[in-house]
This record gives sequence, structure tokens and C-alpha cells, in this order.
Amino acid sequence: MTSKILKGKKGIIFGALNEQSIAWQVALKCRQEGADIVLSNLPIAIRFSDTEKLAADIQAPVFGADLTKIEDIEKLYAFCSRHFKKKKIDFILHSVANSLNIRKKHPYTELNYEYYQKTLDVSAVSFHKVLQVAYQKDVLNEWGSVVAMTYIAAQRIFPEYNEMSDAKALLEAIARNFGYHYAIRRNVRVNTISQSPVATRAGTGINGFMEFMDYADHMSPLGNAPVADLASFCAMLFSDYTRYITMQNIFHDGGFSATGLSEKLIHEMRGEIK
Repeated sequence: MTSKILKGKKGIIFGALNEQSIAWQVALKCRQEGADIVLSNLPIAIRFSDTEKLAADIQAPVFGADLTKIEDIEKLYAFCSRHFKKKKIDFILHSVANSLNIRKKHPYTELNYEYYQKTLDVSAVSFHKVLQVAYQKDVLNEWGSVVAMTYIAAQRIFPEYNEMSDAKALLEAIARNFGYHYAIRRNVRVNTISQSPVATRAGTGINGFMEFMDYADHMSPLGNAPVADLASFCAMLFSDYTRYITMQNIFHDGGFSATGLSEKLIHEMRGEIK
């Protein structure tokens, strides 16, 4: 079902690696809703992913860019200007994160600080760079929309989420701060979405992830929010229907963030649910 709420809009989506990626599903939905898209990710990530398949499916070009490098972001925006015939873009999705400490199994109390800096740079500071270059070069149309993916571990402790909790907290702060300045300058909205756990390539690399995903599903009154519904929600945030939502961290998690204890979880703990 589609209403073409993004007809005529143009956007950039970062982070689509495979069909399990949040960015992949958002790209499909935005295209279905009428948007024209440019896909971007690290060149090496594009090389070892299925991004080109998605690009063919939605008729979108792919531009390799390292979001930790200002010059790469500038080149990406210049490419988009040429591709869209000098028209500005309307939306950006930042769905990029990486933690070497998690991959190398360093606990939070024994972090490698070089890895830590890279985690913050890739997963959070890159968002500031994307926004700052767009702001300085006037890349986004008035009433444009920028969304970054985050997680509730920015506010609550999930031990195995490790240093990524710090990165997500910084990411959310950047959205609030830059959201203020971009609203004044161009009426551009900047928000983060805190989604239910999703079995992405990055997510499944976290120790105990599948068990936690099951726990979250039991805790959430509506159950874990499916990625397809998240994609629809992102499309709405990119649309003109949400012009006055900005500087918010929005929970799209089936009620998990507002629930202390669910009856379903109690029954599970009692062994009443097989």
C-alpha cells in the first residue's frame, strides 16, 4: 500500500548493506513512496555487500564515501547535485555504526581507546559531519528532514552493547543541537529513531543479541516493531506530514521503552510459556 507521500522528493540513504539492513528497507519504502534516492556507504562496504542489487531494484546510483572524511562528504553532495540536476535534496538517513571493541570482544572496562575513538567517529561524529557540510553548503531544501538510527541503550544500560551506548548518546545529542540550528536556518528537521532490536549484521555481532531480541519482544506490549513498519515510519518523517517534529528521539519499539514489566515476561519466567 502506498500513497506516494514522497513523490518528487530526493534523498540520500547511508548504510544499506543487505536485505537485513534497516537502510535497505527504508530505501525500498522511500522509492515505493515516490522518492528518488542516492545510496552511499564506505567503498569497501559496497564492494563486499549487496548494495548494487538494491541500486538496480530501485534505480538508484551508488556513491562510495567515508563519512569520517569531510572531503568524501563534499564529493558525495557534489555528485548528488549533478545527479539531481542541481536540485537540492529533501532527506537524509544516517544508519551507520561500527564498534571494533565489540568485534574484538573488549569489555567496557577494558576498552582499546584507539578503537573507541573510531567507534565514536564512525557511529556518531560522522552524523555531525554529514549535517555540518550540508548546512555550510546549503544542500537541503527548506523543510527537509534528517533521521539517524539510534537505540535505547543511549539511556539505559545493556552491558553487551558496550561502547556503542556512548556513541548513540552522542548521536542523539548531535541531533538535538544541530536540529536547533538547522531549524532556524532552513526549517530543516533533525530527529533520531530508537528502534526495537533488529537482526542486522552489526546487531547480531553483539554477544547474547538473539536472547535479548526475544526478551524485548516479551517486554513490548505490541512486540518488537518490524523493520517494514520502521521503514514506513521513516518515510513519514521524510514527508510533509511531519514538518513540526524536530530535535526528538522517537521510540519505535512496540512500547518497550515505557514498560517496566510485562505479564508475558512474568509467565515466561514462571515457565508457563514454552
